[in-house]
Amino acid sequence: MGEAAPRRVAVRALCDFTAREGDLDHRFTPAPSAREGMAGHAMVASRRGEGFEVELPLAGTVEGLTVSGRADGYDPAANRLEEIKTHRGRLDRMADNQRALHWAQASVYGALLCAERGLASLTLALVYLDVASGRETVLTREASAAELDAFLATQCRRFLAWAEQEAEHRARRDAALEALAFPHPDFRPGQRDLAESAYKAASTGRCLLAQAPTGIGKTLGTLFPLLKAMPRQGLDRLAFLTMKTPGRRLALDALAALGTDAPRDDAPRPLRVLELTAREKACEYPGRACHGEACPLAAGFYDRLPAARRAGVTRGWLDREALRAVAGEHGVCPYYLGQELARWCDVIVGDVNHWFDANALLHGLARADGWRTGLLVDEAHNLVERARGMYSAELDQRRLSRLRREAPGALKSPLGRLSRQWQALVKEAGLEEAGEPGRPAYRVLAGLPDGMVAALSGVASAITEHLGEHPEQASLALQELLFEALAFTRLAESFGEHSLCDLARHGRGRAVLGLRNLVPADFLAPRFAAAHAAVLFSATLSPAPYHRDLLGLPQATVWREVASPFAAEQLEVRIRADISTRLRDREASLAPLVAELAGQFRRRPGHYLAFFSSFAYLEASLARFREAHPEIPVRAQTRGMREEARDAFLAGFAPGGASIGFAVLGGAFAEGIDLPGDRLVGAFIATLGLPPADAFNEALKARLAARFGRGDDYAYRIPGLIKVVQAAGRVIRGPDDRGTVVLMDDRFARREVRERLPAWWGPPVTVRDGASLPARW
Repeated sequence: MGEAAPRRVAVRALCDFTAREGDLDHRFTPAPSAREGMAGHAMVASRRGEGFEVELPLAGTVEGLTVSGRADGYDPAANRLEEIKTHRGRLDRMADNQRALHWAQASVYGALLCAERGLASLTLALVYLDVASGRETVLTREASAAELDAFLATQCRRFLAWAEQEAEHRARRDAALEALAFPHPDFRPGQRDLAESAYKAASTGRCLLAQAPTGIGKTLGTLFPLLKAMPRQGLDRLAFLTMKTPGRRLALDALAALGTDAPRDDAPRPLRVLELTAREKACEYPGRACHGEACPLAAGFYDRLPAARRAGVTRGWLDREALRAVAGEHGVCPYYLGQELARWCDVIVGDVNHWFDANALLHGLARADGWRTGLLVDEAHNLVERARGMYSAELDQRRLSRLRREAPGALKSPLGRLSRQWQALVKEAGLEEAGEPGRPAYRVLAGLPDGMVAALSGVASAITEHLGEHPEQASLALQELLFEALAFTRLAESFGEHSLCDLARHGRGRAVLGLRNLVPADFLAPRFAAAHAAVLFSATLSPAPYHRDLLGLPQATVWREVASPFAAEQLEVRIRADISTRLRDREASLAPLVAELAGQFRRRPGHYLAFFSSFAYLEASLARFREAHPEIPVRAQTRGMREEARDAFLAGFAPGGASIGFAVLGGAFAEGIDLPGDRLVGAFIATLGLPPADAFNEALKARLAARFGRGDDYAYRIPGLIKVVQAAGRVIRGPDDRGTVVLMDDRFARREVRERLPAWWGPPVTVRDGASLPARW
């Protein structure tokens, strides 16, 4: 065999892997921000003598492993190496595993320094700086060069055994992926085009926007080419990112079809697959805190982690249930075991927040470990709204009011200042009177309310300091207000034209201050830049400039529309141009709308979905329909529908049956559900899906017009039609399906709207059973 490739590891990564011990401890501990941490390091350095060396680069090779990093500081006169850590509050609350990690880092840096400068011994110092008081707590110990060298050698041997295993796994993985074959005799129509475009994106290191219709197998058509590209492009990880839980299941099913879940006798699987789930869904002990005194799976977590980690990578296929089984066998928390195994698995299937959120796990690991990552983003038309939510925050006045009554005395003053700022803000915005019944008084503010933000920052600091000294008083209410305040103030630091600030008043003492992201591009662009390649796919990604602009995609992003495998003959599309679903015309629309639903049902009995712009419109239509046609079975989506109720709603669409399901456009039943064959034969869409022309959306329109010159399109028309086409896409799911879509609004007859409907639908038939209404938006 040829000479082994050189192995490298950073000091922090080496110690993270080899030196953590004891309990998992995630109870609330106020921590300095990254900015405060950097300022703290600078403060400590400024207190040292003239010859004090900072950010000292050190490296050394032990048994073929090169270890490198930057030591915080070294005082040659005192022969003292310092590892500086910032903290808030009582130092005795620091978890033992953290202290062990800090000593390990200091010892590794000490070994490297002794070797580089020929030192016989050294003083190691852990310097803990309280960022609030500026007080230093220094822990020291003397160590000989021989002792430190032996410690480093032990850590390196532990890591090298794992690194050798990982190198062997990488070779097996790449060989298996080179030989990977498509699991079916042939591609579906359109699927090959999609696969070729995805492979080319990975080969050229670009982003791809792929609009591909339902039914061609988009999941498999993107996974297969990216897996084939992994060995050829040196990709370390592939992340399949979804908007909803069903998307994860589809990805895992596609990976299973490729044979990656098949047992390999006693040999490790060549491809490791991990499903990441939300903490609340993975937790075995809901309601218990994440530390060893409260949860048995946190006690001794790091002592049992190495064996659990080995078992996990050996098992290889780690969907939610398999990961839970491994965690159970080793007595560790499945959620945090999954977080650890994300470092060592080849394909990670999880929610989009794992890459795009401000504190995203996978993005953080990719940056820290220098991964070449491929991204697959399913149902990518939802990413604009999901990302807006990731970079928005709210502050609720009621939470402050409740807390003031029970807050510790030390917090009364800062909470009082914040309360007065609330009152001043409501008065300044002219919202002292409540809004209309059922609607809050609302105002888009001219900018950030500086006084409010300053008071909020003061409250966050005060709570943080107080809980640092009195951790036993960390009530849920206090923590919730702190997290709200921190989220708001951190986003306020980056406030700009991509966001706005608004205030809604629902009544006395019931105001909500919002910091709303409008253009996620400014936050997402660095996330796309950090990936080697990204493939965003959906049945509704048109027009391309809308997604390029709002998602911050690179200039070289490629747009590809995959031809539909369906024919116009499969789908009858009618436009009821005599119906207006505008708010002012809702009452007049009910009679013709109900007649259309009943008439189509009688012409072709079967299961239908009828989509409405709001629950109010749905409920009015449903009541009128039941009154006029009690013989036709109906069911309806309800507000706040629970998961089991949603499942029961879908179960009603049984083969061979006939009914009409009433649902809200853009809701749980308008996309991401699969009702093939006669489980669904048609859809009625009684809305253009346009967001309401309220103060917020008008402000959004103005901001998008100023930045992109496309205010109406980007704020209203494009998002609305995306919802319409998604809902209509529930009807034709396979090559043998036949169905009907009825678009009920005169505006669908407009040329500019018809041109944005899917080309394969063919020309819709415009029907005017009543008097024509004037064409207008």
